[in-house]
Order: sequence, then structure tokens, then C-alpha cells
Amino acid sequence: MTGPASYLLERAWVDGAVVDDVLVTIEAGRFTGVTRGARNSRLPDEALSGNREFHRAPGETHRLPGLTLPGLANCHSHAFHRALRGRTQRERGTFWTWREQMYALAGRLGPDSCFALARATYGEMAAAGITSVGEFHYLHHQPDGTPYDDPNAMGHALVAAAREAGVRIALLDTCYLSSGFGAPPRGAQVRYCDGDAERWAARVARLRPDDTTVVGAAIHSVRAVPDDQLRTVVEASAGRPLHVHVSEQTAENDDCVAAYGATPTQLLAEHGVLGPLTTAVHATHLTEDDVARLGGTGTHACLCPTTERDLGDGVGPSRHLRDAGSPLTLGSDSHAVVDLFEEMRAVELDERLATRTRGHWAAAELLAAATATGHASLGFADAGAIAVGQRADLVTVDTASPRTAGTGADAHTAVFAATAADVTHVVADGQVIYEQGDGARVGHDLAATIERIWA
Repeated sequence: MTGPASYLLERAWVDGAVVDDVLVTIEAGRFTGVTRGARNSRLPDEALSGNREFHRAPGETHRLPGLTLPGLANCHSHAFHRALRGRTQRERGTFWTWREQMYALAGRLGPDSCFALARATYGEMAAAGITSVGEFHYLHHQPDGTPYDDPNAMGHALVAAAREAGVRIALLDTCYLSSGFGAPPRGAQVRYCDGDAERWAARVARLRPDDTTVVGAAIHSVRAVPDDQLRTVVEASAGRPLHVHVSEQTAENDDCVAAYGATPTQLLAEHGVLGPLTTAVHATHLTEDDVARLGGTGTHACLCPTTERDLGDGVGPSRHLRDAGSPLTLGSDSHAVVDLFEEMRAVELDERLATRTRGHWAAAELLAAATATGHASLGFADAGAIAVGQRADLVTVDTASPRTAGTGADAHTAVFAATAADVTHVVADGQVIYEQGDGARVGHDLAATIERIWA
């Protein structure tokens, strides 16, 4: 960036509503001005094209036609799963058979290939309008479980990949100690395991945050972290985002009750895991008491509908959780699809299938989940809104595509009509990270990287 920048947004989502002709000024990666009704006849009519700097001439303002939103937050990602897309559809099975295919992939990756795959995957996210990602990272060590010379080599590869793609990252370094309720790790799982929570915490303490990197934490699940280790993770992650897979499968619930006499949510509550900095990922198969515990503690619920339907997980009680006090966030998880617009509308549409009624979620609520609420849950509370002082993220959607034409170019267009393919221009922290025409480059990078991994 060579200096202050400005954009005239044809339509923009500002303060919970779509308004016309919004002039935004940007300096040092943040919005310094947001002015409504600012059409200026001297501004160029053409869209920004081929310009990766903010302006070619001093004072030049660029017009972005279409509907511009704040940056989107992908709150649950396993970047390396992107190499599974298409391959796991070749046979029938369950979540558990899919997991074996994922383990086979995990055994192929090292720091260099992890970096290349994550960079390509985050590039796909940038093209979809995602400006922050929560990376649920558990692939820590060498294939035999031995630490790398740099114990955080894989985590550093993910951070570097996000930086090259231009997206912010919350590295949710994951504690994983057991193959299931006290059983030792097996196969690829030995790569995930630090031995105990204290050694996990010591390794994570060596990671350093910066302006575009949050160092958070994760408990993989109640089956992978014994109950006597949970408190150590909570203490080590104090003041930082803490994420945990919760009740994705009914088998997990049954095994947890058998082992501890409690549901996963109840067990987490008893060990102080729940709270406003915590996110329960999936939260699919919950009791009424579970919903009350999550909502009563202000724990976020991150739903990943495209993965949950791909794996046959089920439909989580999203509206019930929100009404109980659990803020909604969204993730693309296994990256069967990378499209936060699809995740948004799937929350509502899945509720319709489950209840046979319509109108559970307003478009504005789903946009908030995909933007401000999502960023805040990852530790980027200053992102997700087009407002003075916020990080300068802009995602522009074509409102004249075959999918969006005639829909009104409003919040409903974004949530119920648009797809990632309609994103034409993306700015993150004031920098252009994607513009129309980059799709072929992103696709080539993904194809070449994944081909090398499976060769």
C-alpha cells in the first residue's frame, strides 16, 4: 500500500442494512471514513480492474459495482482436508470410514507440503471472500510421532501460508492425547500427540502472535483429551480463543456417558471449558441441558453445514442454541465446499428440513454470524464491519450474475442467492487479495499442489 485509498461502493452492508453509494477511505489497513450517499460524478464508472494497488494516481477513488460486504470469517478449518475433495465420494460409509481416508492423507504431509496445500486452500478462501480463518491444527509431529527440530514447524507453515494468501489466521493449536477415552494414539494419531497437556502447553507457548495471527487453542474432543487433562488446556489458553469439537457423532455421546456418566457438554462445563471465549464446533447432537449450558455460558456454536451433510452427521439445533444465548459462527471444516454463502443459507435451509417450517433465521442474522461474530470468536474483534476504526475488509459480490440477477441486491441476495463464484473483489486489512480473473490461477495452484501430494 502506497498511501491512503478510497472506494465508492455501489451498495454496501453497513450497520446492519444495505445502503447505496458508500464512500470508504482506508489508511494503514483500517477504515478512516465511511460516508453514505457519496456518489461523485467525477468518479470512474468502470470497476476496479487489474489494479493490485489502491490507486495509480494520487487521490484516485475506485468504484466497486455490486454489493459489498465486510470480510467473511471461516471459523473452522482443517486446511489439509482440502486434498480429500472428490476422493472420499467414491465409496459408501460413515464419518468413521471417512476418518480412515483422512488419516491416510495425514501420513503424507510434511512442513513443505503442508505449507503448499494450506497456501492453495487459503487462496481458495480469499477468492470466496474469507479474510480470517480459524485453523483447527492438530497435525504437529513427524509421521512416527517424533517432534520436528522446530516443534512448531507445521504450525509455522500454516501461518506462513495464510500470510502469503493475504488472510488472517487464528491458529487453534489442538491438544490431542488419546484415540478414544484413554486409549493410546494409533496410526496417524501419533503425529497429533504431545504426550500430555503440559507438554502440549509448553510447545504452544513458543508460538508468537502478530497483527494478522492469533495464537489460540483447541481441545480436539472429549474422546481425545482425558478429563484430567482438560483443566490444563483451559489454564494454558486463558484469555485466548479455545475451540472444541462437541457432539458431532452420537457414538461420541454414548461413549462419553459410558466413560464419565456425563454428556460431552456436561463434562466440558464441569472442567471450566465453556465460556465466551470458547467455541463448540458442530454441537449437533445435544440434550436440552446441553443447550442450556452452552447458551448460559455464552459459548459460541460453530456450525459447518456443508461438512455436516457431507459426512452424514446430522442437523444441529442452531436456532435453539442462539435463543439460549450461544452466538452462531460458521466454518467450512473439511472443505467439501469453500463457500460461506452456502454455509449461511444452509443453516436456515437445514432447519427447514428438520422442522418442516420456514423462517428460522433472518438474512441479517446469518450475515452477522459470517462476519462480525465470526471474526470476534477468532480473536479479531476489530474486523467484520464496514465502520471507522475497523480493519479494512471488503468483499464485493456481483449482483448481475445468473444467480443473483433480479434478487434485489440486498441482504437476501447475499445469503440466499450468491455463491463464492459471484465474488469479484476482496480486500483484507486494506490490501487487495483477490479480484475477478484470478480464479484460474487459484485453481491451477490447487490442482498442481494436490496432484503432487497424491503422486
